[in-house]
Amino acid sequence: MKVTMVCPGSDGQFTAWREETTNWLGNYGMRFDGTPNLSGCYTQVSGSNGQVPNGCGAAAGPAKSPRLLFNMFDMAMYTVDPLISQPAAPMPFCPRSVAPVLPPPPPQQSIFPPPPPQQPLLPPVPPQQPLLPPVPPQQPLLPPMPRLPPAPPLPFLEASACPHQKWMMPEYRCYWKVVGPDTKVWVVFGLIAARKYGTDISLGQAMIGRGDPYRTLLREGTTSLLNSYNSIQFPFNSISVVEHMNLALTGSTRQVLHTAFTFMKANLGIGSNATCRFTSCN
Repeated sequence: MKVTMVCPGSDGQFTAWREETTNWLGNYGMRFDGTPNLSGCYTQVSGSNGQVPNGCGAAAGPAKSPRLLFNMFDMAMYTVDPLISQPAAPMPFCPRSVAPVLPPPPPQQSIFPPPPPQQPLLPPVPPQQPLLPPVPPQQPLLPPMPRLPPAPPLPFLEASACPHQKWMMPEYRCYWKVVGPDTKVWVVFGLIAARKYGTDISLGQAMIGRGDPYRTLLREGTTSLLNSYNSIQFPFNSISVVEHMNLALTGSTRQVLHTAFTFMKANLGIGSNATCRFTSCN
């Protein structure tokens, strides 16, 4: 994974200060000369070194601010909360490593002959007869519990794709789980989106954009990001949505329209036969 730190300049514009690549354990470190104040900076996942699987991979979350650990002798250390999320245990449908089965060891041959069977010194004791009659079985005091209905399916594991009109309805507002309508666009999509759309527009405002290729791209890209958080079977995961957005914003207008149309087909379930599985939150 590639991690980028974005900080505001003297003119209020956000610029990338440093980009690092995580190791196999997901750790990374950034070093800055001097004693800069990083309290107004943000750290976010800006890309991946390879293909990220849709089913069993990690999901990129919103940008996080550094937290100061200590500051002394002109040296400061900051830490950042995790930028990606992953289940504590593998999902049932994820592949598991199979340990090799070793053949059983051959039986050990005894060096000495087996000892002869021991003869009992005393005759066996006859079984004792019960002194009291057996206790009759107790009748249950309570009636048996009725059988519970089967557990409902997990929505996250079902294939679901919802257009932007559904995401803007108040009765489906509870499905905004990872990010909210007030989350800023640049916090989710990064520095390239901040240069194009500014730092004031929110995800809720991005969902009503139309009439302009770049506003249409932002609307459909935001919808695809929300669908990737809501369903693991959505054609795009959260990291690939951010990468496609950045590639389109650095390309031509034709590439912007092509990416927006690709997101729109995925949000409508075209190609995946997925439907919108929203139910009212009330």
